[in-house]
Amino acid sequence: MAEDNEELGVADVQRIKRMIPHRYPFLLIDKVKDIKKGESAVGVKNVTINEEFFQGHFPDKPVMPGVLIIEAMAQTSGVLVVDTLDMADKGLLVYFMTLDKVRFRNLVGPGDQLELHVRVIRGRGKVWKFWGEGKVDGKIVAEAEFSAMIIDPEKE
Repeated sequence: MAEDNEELGVADVQRIKRMIPHRYPFLLIDKVKDIKKGESAVGVKNVTINEEFFQGHFPDKPVMPGVLIIEAMAQTSGVLVVDTLDMADKGLLVYFMTLDKVRFRNLVGPGDQLELHVRVIRGRGKVWKFWGEGKVDGKIVAEAEFSAMIIDPEKE
């Protein structure tokens, strides 16, 4: 079944864990779908009240922190890059380099399904640039332009 997912441009959580090093509680995407190698992908985060950050942000009005929405975009981008380069199981790391044009437009809370739409602006070698939009029910909740560097820790 995993092979079918790869052909359809989908990464379930098991495949995601082969592509990026993030783990609980910092793995912020449950699935990546609509992967178009070298072009775009859509990450999915099912937001639940059980998220650790809701204990303090905010107890009486739970809101997903904006920086975590941006991090989820970055994780989606990491999956897209690793898939594009066919580098699963290689232990690559993706580090933020720049973050620009960030806007938070609406709140994200328990019960929401956050979709993280990312597209490649430029991708060459180790440095990639992306545009990302977080959406809930088709409405933009956050957007950002960001770049990242792909690092092979074995070679650094």
